[in-house]
Amino acid sequence: MEETAAEVAAPVPARGERIERNRTDHEREGAGEGRGYGILALVLSILSLFFMPVLLGAAGVILGFIARRRGANSLGAWAIGIGIVSIVIGVFILPFF
Repeated sequence: MEETAAEVAAPVPARGERIERNRTDHEREGAGEGRGYGILALVLSILSLFFMPVLLGAAGVILGFIARRRGANSLGAWAIGIGIVSIVIGVFILPFF
């Protein structure tokens, strides 16, 4: 009598070890799609520094989160950061000038 449950279950890593997983072609294609969203989000966030900071900044932040979700981590993070800075400047600093 052999126990075969270990063959079906996913391997559990020991402390400090990481399990390497091969990326499929479908996962690699998602990064290209996320890059397009990331570029669009970054463009909207940069434009929000000059025009309509709340509206374009919010759009840049939302698209930045979508881009990060689809694999473009750095583009999405930059878009989120610039969009938030633009919203803060537009709401709290610009009214005094």
